[in-house]
Amino acid sequence: MQDSSDLTGDDAMTRAGNGMSNGAETADGGASGDAVETPAGASRYVAGVDLPVSVEDAYDYHSRPGCLGRLVPPWESVEIEHSDNSLAVGSRVVLKTGLFGVSLRWKARHTLYDPPTLFADVQDSGPFAFWHHQHRFQGTGPNASRMTDDVSYQVPMKTFGEVLGGSMVRSKLEAMFAYRHRVTRDDLALMAKYPSEPKTIAVSGATGLVGSALCNLLTLLGHRVVKITRGKTGGEDEIAAWSSDEEFEKFNDVDVVVHLAGKSIASKRWTDDVKQEIRDSRVLKTRELCERMAKLSNRPETLICASATGFYGNRGDEILNETSAPGDDFLAGVSQQWEGSCEAAAEAGVRVANARFGIVLSPKGGALEQMLVPAKFCGGSLGSGRQYWSWIALDDVLGGIVHLIHTDSVSGPVNFVSPSPMTNREFAKTLGRVLGRPALFPAPAAALRVAVGEMADALLLASTRVIPEKLSSSGYEFRFQSLAEVLSYSLGKDRLPSEV
Repeated sequence: MQDSSDLTGDDAMTRAGNGMSNGAETADGGASGDAVETPAGASRYVAGVDLPVSVEDAYDYHSRPGCLGRLVPPWESVEIEHSDNSLAVGSRVVLKTGLFGVSLRWKARHTLYDPPTLFADVQDSGPFAFWHHQHRFQGTGPNASRMTDDVSYQVPMKTFGEVLGGSMVRSKLEAMFAYRHRVTRDDLALMAKYPSEPKTIAVSGATGLVGSALCNLLTLLGHRVVKITRGKTGGEDEIAAWSSDEEFEKFNDVDVVVHLAGKSIASKRWTDDVKQEIRDSRVLKTRELCERMAKLSNRPETLICASATGFYGNRGDEILNETSAPGDDFLAGVSQQWEGSCEAAAEAGVRVANARFGIVLSPKGGALEQMLVPAKFCGGSLGSGRQYWSWIALDDVLGGIVHLIHTDSVSGPVNFVSPSPMTNREFAKTLGRVLGRPALFPAPAAALRVAVGEMADALLLASTRVIPEKLSSSGYEFRFQSLAEVLSYSLGKDRLPSEV
């Protein structure tokens, strides 16, 4: 499936059903479904990527629920309004986006299905006069394959539309498939490196930036995901972890718990009440979870619990690893107590890893989302700009969690940061270059303190120069070590030209 917006509604002239004829499975076992007649003058985009898995595994990745969400580019404002979670002929997807305050939809239907070599979809209504997308898979070795996306399309108003928007459409396709092909290749490389039987993995904070992306990826890697909720009862794939003992017993069937939930530290100005909520949501909830987990008859093997590089406090240029001493400010204190609240699980024999997250980069949330608008208006560093920011790409957070799930030798604190921390001034300049804007106008520290109070010193102006010693020494291979590379990838600046 592809991702776009519906600019023309259900107008008959945009329906790709015109020119279609009913197909059927061929005598030699070919694809079943609809054959699509491409109109004269249609444009074509073709691009392929080599994958480090068998053709069957590559196809299965695309057939699992969650794949479409995983492949939606993060710079696009797209919501999956409906999906049949199937590639079978006739299955449908509706994507929703907004443009100038108007809700727009893309409606598509799968038309060909021939595992593990082919599936295809066609636009029923949307922005194009015609759109047909074939996904072809070919084995190139015992554990190697090639995937090719072949898109035929026609913009509305034919020649006039091509003159007005043809180059923009081609540029968007090149950006979208550059992103999708890298995601697919890197996800399947992760699958190849960490082969295992499917696990049942329970995730709290499953609707957050990290949690939602993690649930998608784990599903695509073949695992069963159970979401941890705070309600009184959970559904079939849910556990209400802070509810009845009977409900908590569901953890007996869980292999791994990934605990990410906690009140956002940047959602409100820090009053004493807000700081208490921040602490309690992490420390008290985690302690209760771990104490109850310790009493289970069949405990999960592994607990991965979120923490933060705020553990180290404001440390200037000092290089920090997992053995470095903690800081002495509010966030450092919360992080120490948060990690300590896992003690009951560890004492009961559960392998506990505390993931100390740095600044997680995604345009869908967190610091990068907040920096984009100022950066587009030539905004620069925060305060002096000399403070170190320890950042990590969202995809490396996900990959690092998968690594911890499958690496039994790693426990205790684990720094989730890239190997390349940089000063805030360097960060702002790099973001400006990727966006094509100079980083001219710094935000004075005094103004930041007036705007957000104590949070400014703890989150924006504090310097933590952290390195991922445990991840690196235990064999994790980072997808991104260059800030410019991850920004280009996640902001849609990469391009994949057509092969035809």
